[in-house]
Parts: sequence; C-alpha cells; structure tokens
Amino acid sequence: MVLATNNPGKLKEIKEILKDYELYSLKEKGLAIDVLEDADTFYGNALKKAQTIYNLVKEPVIADDSGLCITALDDFPGVLTHRFLGEDATNDARNSALIEMLSDPTLNREAKVVCDLVYYDGNNTLVGEGTLKGKIASFPRGENGFGFDAIFELENGKTLAELTSEEKNALSARYLACVDLLQQLKTTLKHPVKNRL
Repeated sequence: MVLATNNPGKLKEIKEILKDYELYSLKEKGLAIDVLEDADTFYGNALKKAQTIYNLVKEPVIADDSGLCITALDDFPGVLTHRFLGEDATNDARNSALIEMLSDPTLNREAKVVCDLVYYDGNNTLVGEGTLKGKIASFPRGENGFGFDAIFELENGKTLAELTSEEKNALSARYLACVDLLQQLKTTLKHPVKNRL
C-alpha cells in the first residue's frame, strides 16, 4: 500500500502503527507531488489525495488528513491546522498563535484531534475515523512529536509531545483511525487482509 503523504511525522507514525504491513512512501515510489488540500472536510482532503496518488501508481493507497478542532474557536483551525498562518509557518509559530487566541481565561480550552484515513484501490473507498479529546495547554510542553503535539493536553495532564512514540501511537486519533480502517478492510474487501496489502 502507498502512503499518500509527504509529512515525515505522519509517515513515521503510520508506519509505526501499521508496522505489520508493507507500506511505501511517495518517495519510495519515485513520486514528488503535493496534492492541493482544498476541501472543507478532512475526508474530502484525504479522498482527493488517495485518488490522485492511485491514478499515478495504480496501487492501493491510504491518505490521511487530520487537524486540531478547538471548541471555543468553532472548531478552528480544523482542515487549516497546518496552513492557517501560511504554508511556511513553523509549528512553534502556529502553536503560539493558537495559545494567544485562547488568552482570555474565560474561554473554554477543550479541543479534539480528528483524523480521517482513506483507503482507495480504484474500486473500493473506505474511511477510518479517529477522534481524541483533550484541551489546549497554556504553554508548549514536551519534545516528542510534531505539529500541535506540544500544546494538546490529555486528560492525564500530559501533552502529546510529553509521551513516548509508543504511548502516543497507542491512543492518538491517527491510531484510532488506523484501527477503524483495518477493521473495515478485513470485513469489506472480498479477500482477507494479510500482512501484505
């Protein structure tokens, strides 16, 4: 299966979560392409990426779109999580901006991470969904992870960036989406899913 992402963090996580399966990056398939994410839903962006890459490689593809939805900001930044400050903004700049948007102490800091993971093989379209609830921390904490991990605080008081990779991969929205998608692959496709997809 081909993973339709150029994000090294996502690539690393999905390969670690689906470690029993044979997965290839775009680079390993000789592809240098960025699919424009212009849909207004996570599913729409993931589906577009999966179909675009499938049309190039003619092999089963999985594509992810995920983001941070903050309750007090009407689920902003959502699908714009990586781009709301522009394509060249750093993770630190984005995280600082989101903390500033919640500087009013009366605001609800609840948030969720949403991940849609789409499988497409030219005939079948399946989507695994995962949601992880938490809140936005008052300041970044932790050195592991990427994106908004340092400001997403779990119920246990730790941010995602304060977890080990193994701990994060056992509870993340991406992990939950992978579990959901794998179950659908096993029950929906005519052939059983083995460790070679």
